[in-house]
Amino acid sequence: MINKFKPISISLSPNVQKDDVVLALKLLFTPWKWKQGSAIEKLENDFRNYLDAKHAISFNSGRSSLYAILKALDLPQGSGVLMQAFTCNAVVNPILWAGLEPVYVDCADDFNIDIPSLRAAARQSRVLIVQHTFGLPANMDEVVKIAREHNLIIIEDCAHALGAEFNGKKVGTFGDVAFFSFSRDKVISSVYGGMATTNNDQIGEKLKALQEEFGQPSLSWTRQQIQHPVLLYYVMLPLYHFLDLGKIFLVLSQYLHILSKAVSMQEKRGERPDYFPKALPNALAMMAQNQFNKLEKFNDHRKKIAEFYYQQLLGTQFGVPVLSGVEGPQNHGNIFLRFAITHPKAHEIIYEAWSKENILIGDWYTSVIAPIDTQLDKMKYIPGMCPNAEHLAKKTLNLPTHINISMDDAKRIVHFLKKYT
Repeated sequence: MINKFKPISISLSPNVQKDDVVLALKLLFTPWKWKQGSAIEKLENDFRNYLDAKHAISFNSGRSSLYAILKALDLPQGSGVLMQAFTCNAVVNPILWAGLEPVYVDCADDFNIDIPSLRAAARQSRVLIVQHTFGLPANMDEVVKIAREHNLIIIEDCAHALGAEFNGKKVGTFGDVAFFSFSRDKVISSVYGGMATTNNDQIGEKLKALQEEFGQPSLSWTRQQIQHPVLLYYVMLPLYHFLDLGKIFLVLSQYLHILSKAVSMQEKRGERPDYFPKALPNALAMMAQNQFNKLEKFNDHRKKIAEFYYQQLLGTQFGVPVLSGVEGPQNHGNIFLRFAITHPKAHEIIYEAWSKENILIGDWYTSVIAPIDTQLDKMKYIPGMCPNAEHLAKKTLNLPTHINISMDDAKRIVHFLKKYT
């Protein structure tokens, strides 16, 4: 049955605009540009300049970037790595693949690491991964203070937060090393891709050596990523007017390896697919660069849409982000990759929005380690370790803020949500 509403999606490469599709189409017919070329060096140089970092080394995903960082640190096998729960298995898996141990720390109600819990756990590790969830910067004043007291190496997880700032300073510049993701639903997207940045020469040199050691992914894998924005724009989203057809096409395309999955079944079991870790192919660097050039425009739009959600939902049954006492999300350094809210019926709302309204509301994170079918025992997570993170996973949903969400779309989403207030 045709849904009377046009589909609103929060994922499926939401940043894709016409110029991104045109670029992808051109790349499909120029395979000699897929592996090597000048785009890789340009993207790395632009990243270095943007963050005022000495080193920026690209990889084919955020998880490959994190894995490379952990290998570059040359830690003893079994070393503990502090990280927050309420995250994705893409953060946990590189720790496991590197032969290290995740040490889970609970999160606070702002979705970032809980400072008292971090202080209590700091003695258990050599390394801390601090996540800037949903583009809301963690409290880096306190994080850095604790890390210095306990001689912790800080890795900033900026997968959600390219362009975000804490006290006027860009995230990714507080710690010893940082990584960013260009996955299909991140701040900028090349479907898969990532970057590691550091001012530490020793780490930077090791990362560069690892990039060369990992080598390029296969041509077939690269083609999958180039095809994604084209099929999304011309096939997938139009088919989401027919709810079941859109989902059937996506699942069938992934089954036939026409498109890649965001998270493989292997990763849900803690295993490493053979396409990780790899370097970033030239074609995907070109796609990431095209969106990096639009970063300020993207993030200004996200803040505008987030401000609207905030004002409309403030004072309702929906919990809106607590932003250090600031009224409204503007000018606080947040970029709001997604606008996360809470409600006791979050999972019901997500399902009804999709099935009745053709609105794909975000489910980051409906499990303490996402996706929801991740095997927690394989992630070495024991239920009860992080009670607040588990509580948030039961009541959190998130709203789209990306460049293809118009104010009319945002109004339609709020109109639907207010049935639950």
